Amino acid sequence: QVQLVESGGGLVQAEGSLRLSCAASGRTLSTYTMGWFRQALGKEREFVAVINRSSGTTRYADSVKGRFTISRDNAKNTVALQMNSLKLEDTAVYYCAARVGPTARVGAAEYDYWGQGTQVTVSS
Repeated sequence: QVQLVESGGGLVQAEGSLRLSCAASGRTLSTYTMGWFRQALGKEREFVAVINRSSGTTRYADSVKGRFTISRDNAKNTVALQMNSLKLEDTAVYYCAARVGPTARVGAAEYDYWGQGTQVTVSS
């Protein structure tokens, strides 16, 4: 199975940018559909973005569309989430997730492996 480790979180001012990275080990990343989810304090985990195995399909939550970009580099076994124009409501723990199936799903229950999460805090 694959192990996932997120990095790149931190404190950033509103309207600023941050780039998260997810590094995989144990298996070749190209095997999996990859997604990003987030969970704010006191709220349920929600979908952020997903990219399929070939990078031919991406989907985004309406709340981040136009601001966030998901990408993958299968040769390096990494997935990234570029976050621009950050808002206070983007504050959350961000999780990288892997799905065995080839389709770009948006439900957290559809994913098989999860990273430990990285905190993103947006300040005013």
